[in-house]
Amino acid sequence: MRTIRIRTFTILSLVLMLLLPWLFFVTAHIIETKTLRFDMSERQKQDLANTRSFIEKNSEHWTDPVWQKQLRGRLQVTNMGVEILSESNQQIFTYIPKHGSSISTEQFSIIHGENVLGRVVIYPQNSRLVPMLATFAGLFVALFMIGYEMRGFILKPLEKLSSGVRKIAEGDLEVSLPVSRITEITEVSDGFKVMVDGLRESMKKQVKLEEERRFVIAAVAHDLRTPLFALRGYLDGLEQGIADSPEKQEKYLQVCKEKSAQLDRLVEDLFTFTKTEFLEMELKENTVDLSFVLQKSIDSVHPLAHQKHISIIVNQFDKDCMVIGDAHLLERAMNNLLDNAVRHTPRHGEIFVECYKNGNNVSFTFTDTGEGFSSEELQHVFEPLYRGESSRNRSTGGVGLGLTISKRIITQHGGDLVAGNYSDGGALLRGWIPLANSSLCSHT
Repeated sequence: MRTIRIRTFTILSLVLMLLLPWLFFVTAHIIETKTLRFDMSERQKQDLANTRSFIEKNSEHWTDPVWQKQLRGRLQVTNMGVEILSESNQQIFTYIPKHGSSISTEQFSIIHGENVLGRVVIYPQNSRLVPMLATFAGLFVALFMIGYEMRGFILKPLEKLSSGVRKIAEGDLEVSLPVSRITEITEVSDGFKVMVDGLRESMKKQVKLEEERRFVIAAVAHDLRTPLFALRGYLDGLEQGIADSPEKQEKYLQVCKEKSAQLDRLVEDLFTFTKTEFLEMELKENTVDLSFVLQKSIDSVHPLAHQKHISIIVNQFDKDCMVIGDAHLLERAMNNLLDNAVRHTPRHGEIFVECYKNGNNVSFTFTDTGEGFSSEELQHVFEPLYRGESSRNRSTGGVGLGLTISKRIITQHGGDLVAGNYSDGGALLRGWIPLANSSLCSHT
């Protein structure tokens, strides 16, 4: 819909207020005088001259009723008024037309010899009364038209907009905002529409986050209950003397250590997930050698891999794979990826690790000889608390946050992490982070 600025509407209204009364005045003048001339016509001038001559030549008959009747008849025909006064300003004759006297007058004195016989006031034909009335009528019509259009263009949309804003304040986001022909009102209405869309989207995200928060709490509480219950059972067994031999006591203590380590891992995962999801995590940006971070992560999971007789094989490790980021968080992400690979690789399996420069990025891959991801798992593998069917067994540990945490840490460093399956079987996790030089260039 075509709109106009409010200043344009104001200018058009002023033009209408000036133009319409003038059009009414001119139209009335043309209808009454049959001409566009606004001064006295030749006929009016002739009538005025004839009337003046008639009065001057008959000064001795001013008081004669017959002559006065004759003058009144002439005045009625010419539609003029006359007032005759004596030398002492006594009224001798007066005739004013029904439409009233003219604003303009012509006055002259009649002198005979050295004596002033009297004074005459002539009121020429008044042709402006009807046009002036038409002018006021045109002004009224212009004001009515402007008021009508102002109500439709400005007042009604503003009333509807005010009502809509109050409904928005009350939480009604399905309100219908008005459309106006005035650009400023349309812009304000469009602004409120954008705000409503943003509020609606924000509320959807808030509901989604609240549902996810409740789900996280419920899932973590469930996952914490299992190792806590087992830990309590084995501790009660030690306290009650059920483990009556050194071998049983050692076994019970070993299980307790495993369960406590599992609890520690669950709590650490939950804490890191909370920081990456709900809190604004501050990255300590330093120049970090990603290959060095990966080597530290390999060393940290080596004992767990050794217990399962899993070999961690480094296929390609470029030197000086420098990135800008937080070394602690990057190590946390790599630990999660390697820990996930170790836990889902069968005994006597292998894990292949690569870290190399690829253009302006540092790429890294983790490949294992496990069962890999199913098609369903690939769609949800980075969702928080998602655990594939092959990892439902709590003996593998974890609460389903490791891959989620790793992806978010890598994303916060300007990179990405994707999951797939290796062509020869097994899971494949591939990621990248911008090189330090390219990161600096993008920041500048």
